[in-house]
Amino acid sequence: MKKLHITWEQYHRLIEQLASQVYASAWDFQAIVCLARGGMRVGDVLSRIFDKPLGVLFTSSYREDSGTKQSRLQIAEHLSSAMPLPGSRWLLVDDLVDSGATLVEGIPEIRRRYPQVRELRSAVIWRKACSVAIPDYYCEYLADNPWIVQPFELYDNMEPADLGPRLHVH
Repeated sequence: MKKLHITWEQYHRLIEQLASQVYASAWDFQAIVCLARGGMRVGDVLSRIFDKPLGVLFTSSYREDSGTKQSRLQIAEHLSSAMPLPGSRWLLVDDLVDSGATLVEGIPEIRRRYPQVRELRSAVIWRKACSVAIPDYYCEYLADNPWIVQPFELYDNMEPADLGPRLHVH
């Protein structure tokens, strides 16, 4: 499988491009919900840029083979936020759409749980061609469906004991 390696600089620039795209649409939304874990950094940055409250909904579909094989989507029972999210227009953010299952299953579930939400738009950094879902906003369309190696993945196989040598701590 082809791999697309992303640096921290590229990653942050793409999040800024996504924010710019949402801003250019002039859509007035009241809250952001990020899908964790992949959408946490994206949601945090967008929440800061737009000055909107952030909710976190934990989902997981990559649990097998060290997080590289998709399995059945799991959606947490509760959305986490400091206070109930306001308004009827929410922006749902994630890092990417791969199969599209998270959006296909997640959007109706959010609508079911939060009937006050009248409009729910989605925003991701990467849209893979294999996705059955098309997000409202995305930065890059990936026709060849590569595995995206994101900069934080270096922590996936790291243990606390690895930090000493990495930080030159003795």
